[in-house]
Amino acid sequence: MTNAIIFDMDGVLFDTERISYECWEEIGEAMGLGDLSEGIRGCIGLNRNDAEALMYDLYGEDFPFDEFTETVHILMKKRLLEEGTPVKEGVREILEYLKENGYIIGMASSSSKESVMGHLKETGLEKYFRAVITGDMVEHSKPDPDIYLKACEELGVTPTNVVAIEDSHNGVRSAYRAGMKPVMVPDLIEPTPEIEAMLYGKFYSLLDVLDYMKNNNKNEG
Repeated sequence: MTNAIIFDMDGVLFDTERISYECWEEIGEAMGLGDLSEGIRGCIGLNRNDAEALMYDLYGEDFPFDEFTETVHILMKKRLLEEGTPVKEGVREILEYLKENGYIIGMASSSSKESVMGHLKETGLEKYFRAVITGDMVEHSKPDPDIYLKACEELGVTPTNVVAIEDSHNGVRSAYRAGMKPVMVPDLIEPTPEIEAMLYGKFYSLLDVLDYMKNNNKNEG
């Protein structure tokens, strides 16, 4: 059994993918950009560089990416200030269990360092993570393996011994390509057969992951 776990952030620890999706839709409609649903789904798990390339590929080089993303950022920041960062079910329980049982805990999120650290500090979860790698620390984030390889390097662990907890297809691909054990907790998107074949496990909440770990550790003990 692994003694290291690396978490994605949006959609795994925080219910922020849903808010982001709603903001994309609202701003896309306000700017008259048409149906952006394919782009929204495709960008889940990507960093800014790769999201920009995807949106240009889908909607043409004249897509107003900078204006669009800045407006989305302003709206999302406003909503999070009003509503607070929504913590997903089971987050505090699983992090506390991992800490108490000597697990090495890291994070690999395609979001910016400013966004990640802001959420962690606001929710008081920063203390659990030995290393936090963000999308602006690598040229290409998920689905490329770089961000997970960097996280493993920072933690001093071998990828084959590490579980990655993800909610997105791009995240699962990234962890799998890094040689890790991807565990999916689906949020907005269910796994396809391609993604299913990459998974070490699939659960529908972090509480389910926690129950599995407890039972597994009990059986090993």
